[in-house]
Amino acid sequence: MKILKMCLLVIVASLCLSITTAGWASQETKIHPTIRIQKDKAKNITDNNIPGYNPYQIKKAYGINNLPYTGAKQTIAIIEAFGSPTIKNDLKVFEKEFKLPPAHLEIVYPQGPPSEINPLWAGETSLDVQWAHALAPKAKIMLVVAKSDSAEDLIEAVDYAVYKGAQVVSMSWGGEEFPEETSLEDHFKHRGTVFIAASGDSGSTILWPALSPNVISVGGTTLPLDSRGNLTGPETAWTWSGGGISVYEPLPDYQDKYGISADGRGVPDVSFNADPETGVAVYLSTPIQGSVGWFEVGGTSFGAPAWAAIIALADQKLSRPLTDGHDALYQLGSGVNYSKNYRDITSGGNDSYSAGPGYDFVTGLGSPKVNKLINKLRSHKNVGVYNIDDVDADVDK
Repeated sequence: MKILKMCLLVIVASLCLSITTAGWASQETKIHPTIRIQKDKAKNITDNNIPGYNPYQIKKAYGINNLPYTGAKQTIAIIEAFGSPTIKNDLKVFEKEFKLPPAHLEIVYPQGPPSEINPLWAGETSLDVQWAHALAPKAKIMLVVAKSDSAEDLIEAVDYAVYKGAQVVSMSWGGEEFPEETSLEDHFKHRGTVFIAASGDSGSTILWPALSPNVISVGGTTLPLDSRGNLTGPETAWTWSGGGISVYEPLPDYQDKYGISADGRGVPDVSFNADPETGVAVYLSTPIQGSVGWFEVGGTSFGAPAWAAIIALADQKLSRPLTDGHDALYQLGSGVNYSKNYRDITSGGNDSYSAGPGYDFVTGLGSPKVNKLINKLRSHKNVGVYNIDDVDADVDK
């Protein structure tokens, strides 16, 4: 029976993948990473003046330092195209610099090794792996490398991560939306898995898969901190935070119940630091912009692995994996709960929308007060509840 279920799962995944190929091919949509590297902030590897925020500052800013959880016994899948030939070395340098425990890193190539080195994707890989580890240091990091940046290969990598049991899937990439995207939702419906994606770095030009109603979409902020991680001013909406209303995805039930008035799916759901001017430290020895060493990096790319780490911390506390998570996140962001669990972002905006009180199309519900949010998740009635009976039924038959 177990072998039969596995075979059926592979068949279902293959059928979904064939739909994906047709949908994306008809649009010729370009997939790209959402990393932003602060220009003129690359440092020689011997320079002790490392640019960008360090893990302690980010943990302090979002309340992660007040939690005893480390992501132990959880698996965060990082989905990348091309990967990085130097990721193991770069991660070791990052660990040593910030006194982190050795990472449990597994690198897999479901379609075989890529045939080229792409510096931008290498930078994305370093950012995602290093910071997922920094914020959830005992979680297993499964780096799933697609052989190319085609949508087909990346979606196949997502399916592989789910098949291998990842509790969280982080996607710091995307492409402009297209009519067939609504037929691809089964890729992001799986009991015991949360899918997270960057909303994009082009303002109101929003990206798929972040606009999928089954994916937690992470927008961007500007986060001014001092050396100890204390705010020196208000956290504001980042000018280039991806945010807006989908043309093709309908308004999901969790947003309708929240009171969001829109003709389609609103993005983002939540936010995190993204402005490269308030970026984080990343080490990269694959040359990018003609340099190697330490870089100050931003983009909504940072928010995806950061929120993936937050979900891993929550899963550890709950002793069971979340599924989807939207209902819980929105309900914990309503009424008297709102200011307890989120930092409301009320100023700034992108090219079409402004941040304001409550939910907005630039920063979503706002940035997390992680220690408060995770503690509330434990008792929330909708934790782990999601209607995916149709998907599970197809596999179980």
